[in-house]
Amino acid sequence: MKAVVIGAGLAGSEAAYYLARQGVKVTLYEMKPKRFSPAHESENFCELVCSNSLKSDDVYGNASGLLKEEMRRMGSLTLEAADRCRVPAGGALAVDRDAFSSYVTKKLRAEENIAVVTEEVAALPEEGIVATGPLTDGKLYAAIEERFGRGLHFYDASAPIVSRESVDFSKTFTADRYGKGDGDYINCPMNKEEYETFVQELVAAEKATMHSFEKGEIFEGCMPVEVMASRGKDTLRFGTFKPVGLFDGNGERPYAVLQLRKENGEGSSLGLVGCQTNLKFSEQKRVFSLIPALKAAQFERYGVMHRNTFLESPEILNADFSVKSVPMLFFAGQMTGVEGYMESAMSGLLAAVHYLRKLKNLPPVTLGDTCVSGALSQYVATQNKNFQPMNANYGILRQVEVRDKKERKRIYAERALEEIGRFVSAIGG
Repeated sequence: MKAVVIGAGLAGSEAAYYLARQGVKVTLYEMKPKRFSPAHESENFCELVCSNSLKSDDVYGNASGLLKEEMRRMGSLTLEAADRCRVPAGGALAVDRDAFSSYVTKKLRAEENIAVVTEEVAALPEEGIVATGPLTDGKLYAAIEERFGRGLHFYDASAPIVSRESVDFSKTFTADRYGKGDGDYINCPMNKEEYETFVQELVAAEKATMHSFEKGEIFEGCMPVEVMASRGKDTLRFGTFKPVGLFDGNGERPYAVLQLRKENGEGSSLGLVGCQTNLKFSEQKRVFSLIPALKAAQFERYGVMHRNTFLESPEILNADFSVKSVPMLFFAGQMTGVEGYMESAMSGLLAAVHYLRKLKNLPPVTLGDTCVSGALSQYVATQNKNFQPMNANYGILRQVEVRDKKERKRIYAERALEEIGRFVSAIGG
């Protein structure tokens, strides 16, 4: 048996690895390092271009954490890599981004059933899994557009990273919100005057000129910090910069707090949590340096904004990620309308599972809306006039009538893991 997988991001890596481990001879096409998208810079597969956080790892308290456990039980390569390459981040699963990508790359290149072809694919195949990501462009994008109609766009942004040695630690304190975790976040407090000055300058700062992208919307989950700030002076203080659950060395709660999180294992690089931005680089340095602890900060990477593309999936895809009009052609990743690292990886894993069953002429095995993986799969295939990218969340699950929130989440988790257990048994482990 043979299969083609196009793209070695999170979704493509999951798909290629699953198929190869099932005995399929996989040809994995990846254009790097011959060509890089505007958001990529590493030659490795599975590159994380925005945050190094994969969000919550709380199985019984957060839908994102539940999705991760579902994927672990399905044998996810990216979760294996994340667990091996994690860095402290309280209740979140964050990784050393370089180690993470390197781990996945080594796994794929060492797999005897995977042949990597460094080439940009220009034509849409009739069979295989397309996982070229939200920045798909050029001839392949034109081929997708010609086959399925105009794609949709929204804009995504990443946050700046500063060097640890340039942070003034005399003006920080270490703590996790509500005491959860082991003090993995470095908190940069601001008083009322400092915060209001920061917000005023942030809103007034000069933005980077957008390229000649077509019109698109900004995805709420990656809203640039300056856009959030423009909604009102206290918007950040009740969101990204909220001081709730944080107390300094004197036991006092600051007026506002910017948090820093490790970007690598040794903690020499620190990411500005929730500070995705599209400001000009010089303006990023000027404005973020207004925060006392970052007055002399050295920026290792500035935040950027780029276009993301996704399909009108309810019109095009089935819940198994196959194309309605081309049964052996599958799409995976953010192109399908799932939003987030793990959501993308999940779609690649499930696309591969379903592709293999079709390849073997086996009956389909579906996941329902009692687990996050199944609910997201159904979301991308369900008619929706205002179709937009979707993260893991409890709202897409089949609801239960239990008033106690903690108990309700426990039920969701137990029910989901039972469903995943049945699925794994049905597909043969």
